[in-house]
Amino acid sequence: MARTDSLSPDQASALDAPAPRLARRLLWGFARTFSVVALLVAWEVLARSGTFTPFVLPSLSSVIERIFADARSGELAINTGLTVYRAMVGFLISMVFGILIGAAMSRNVIAGWFFDPIVSVGFPMPKIAFLPVVILWLGVYDVSKITIIVIDAIFPVIAATVIAIRGVERELIWSARNMGATDRELMWQIILPAALPQILTGLQVALPISMIVAVIAEMLMGGYGLGGAMMTASRFADSRGVFAGIVEIAIVGYVLIKAMSVLRHRLLIWHQEANEPTTA
Repeated sequence: MARTDSLSPDQASALDAPAPRLARRLLWGFARTFSVVALLVAWEVLARSGTFTPFVLPSLSSVIERIFADARSGELAINTGLTVYRAMVGFLISMVFGILIGAAMSRNVIAGWFFDPIVSVGFPMPKIAFLPVVILWLGVYDVSKITIIVIDAIFPVIAATVIAIRGVERELIWSARNMGATDRELMWQIILPAALPQILTGLQVALPISMIVAVIAEMLMGGYGLGGAMMTASRFADSRGVFAGIVEIAIVGYVLIKAMSVLRHRLLIWHQEANEPTTA
């Protein structure tokens, strides 16, 4: 392969022209999505081959037709909006209280003594087991669904915040102390910015958990939402409706994760990871 440093200035500038850059981006974009495209093509071919009945595996084209039909009727907007609303409200509550509890555990001995056993026991256990209790106490409406989301999603945020703050370099804290920084200034200007990358990693873990638990809660509690619509379709043996729900959840989840990734890049534009080579 020819090295760019051995090329003439005209050849190097030709490689950096907009057209070659666009071609490279398109080629890389295709390479990144090839596996997904291959899976979708295999789905369509397998469904049309007669190996499975349309009830067991409806074709991708028929599922897409169903999604457009739901979009025209307004059901898709209602169900998607409710699921995203529940997931995001639960996520935001988990973010606020998770960071507050994690920061308190890291900076306060009493808070650490009180919360550490709860986090140690609660983190590895399947929190969805609390769903029957939540239903008994709060019913089957939005409050109970958001509550179980918070119970599930808050633990990664707490753990990431504790690890991030405890991992801040002591030299930074000592230097700020020597320069007369107060506890509040130390927290807001030194500790939280230094811990932000790991805290954002915890939030990136909590976001898909919020979406997953929201769908599960809707499946078990019923009502509107993507999970509830899938269960309704299943009860009426509507195979296309079930697979349409799977595709819709996958698309919504991907959009949320991508948005969180963009937000991370924006917030960490000052950080060294923003300047590191990336395949994104």
